[in-house]
Amino acid sequence: MTGVSAEFNIWLQEAVTHIEAVLDELLPLQDDSGPGRLREAMRYAVLGPGKRIRAALVLAAGEASRVAGGATTAQDLALDCAAAAVELIHAYSLVHDDLPCMDDDDLRRGRPTVHRQFDDEALAMLAGDALQPLAFGCLAQMPIAPALVVQAVQLLAQAAGGEGMVGGQAIDCASVGQVLPVESLQRMHRMKTGALLEASVLLGGVVAGASSTARTGLEDYASAMGLAFQVVDDILDVTADSATLGKTAGKDAAHGKPTYVSLMGLDGSRRLLTSLQEQAHAALLPLGPSSARLHELADFIIGRSH
Repeated sequence: MTGVSAEFNIWLQEAVTHIEAVLDELLPLQDDSGPGRLREAMRYAVLGPGKRIRAALVLAAGEASRVAGGATTAQDLALDCAAAAVELIHAYSLVHDDLPCMDDDDLRRGRPTVHRQFDDEALAMLAGDALQPLAFGCLAQMPIAPALVVQAVQLLAQAAGGEGMVGGQAIDCASVGQVLPVESLQRMHRMKTGALLEASVLLGGVVAGASSTARTGLEDYASAMGLAFQVVDDILDVTADSATLGKTAGKDAAHGKPTYVSLMGLDGSRRLLTSLQEQAHAALLPLGPSSARLHELADFIIGRSH
């Protein structure tokens, strides 16, 4: 395992700053395309404090997948579009998840949720609705081969839809108060949380023209990390406070939601994390030194649980 270096921390901060500038440009304050209050809510949802892990995974996977000859300006622009797209989809999902009809939360990323900030549930729902097509519009503008654009659109659509994130959320809502077998819990979280994380990694590979060998490694890495991210969240929900999390701690237990901790306990959940971390690192071996950022992102994500 590579561990997280000081150089990685600098890279991650630069990646976060860069993608936030891209997102800011996508959502200008003055815009004639729709009501100003809707645009304010969209900006609030997207540009609040965030870890930008999904965007970082896109960029790191792109770095790991570049073919001989290195980066091109067009490829860099396309990676920016893909990274922005996954952040837009993620932001929309958070806005909707926080609504009273879903998780009914007042806190997200250390500040009021969108429907609380604007005191308007309908506006929050519409802001989330508007972020979805904007994400796919970003992918459509990627200056790469049309066939790769189509692959990217299909990849994100599947990850975000009924077979992915939305389907997982539906299972989650239907599972409140139930005790799920571990296999069912894993299926739910692979869809709800894992699908978009996995798509982030695979989008980086698609945009950078990854070889078939590289894509296989990325798929295995993404599968392990998609599940690991949710295990970390479940651990933090019972071990961290709201100030640390930036959202309300203990909500899963209070709402009777099944989690890895409720099924496996803290020790069992941490053992599973260790196994997933090892799987992620092993999956990247065929990609060689170019996958260093992905190795460190795995350690960074899993290190949050300690």
